Amino acid sequence: MNQHPAFEQQFILDAEIPWETVEPGVRRKVLSFDERVMMVKVAFDAGGIGALHHHHHTQISYVAQGVFEISIGGTKKTLRQGDGYYIPPNEIHGARCLEAGELVDVFTPIREDFIAS
Repeated sequence: MNQHPAFEQQFILDAEIPWETVEPGVRRKVLSFDERVMMVKVAFDAGGIGALHHHHHTQISYVAQGVFEISIGGTKKTLRQGDGYYIPPNEIHGARCLEAGELVDVFTPIREDFIAS
């Protein structure tokens, strides 16, 4: 059984979950997950970068706040609060924050690298 505090968390109380610094200007918190799916909140300062990368997970993200330039497979779009995007497995993608904001990412399978101790 997984001992991470977000494992199978049924009620997610944002104020009780600490931020983890990922890069300068980028923080995240794992909100909840089980063996199949994971939800993560990522906060960006204006100018924060989610560097181009890829992974074997399917990802769907929602822009909760702010303005982002999102790159997926070489195509770039500016997305604002209320917009979202889908990233298939192994597609190169990244983000540049134009106005401070937050993304809510959902992954399947889970990002085990986010919960490794």
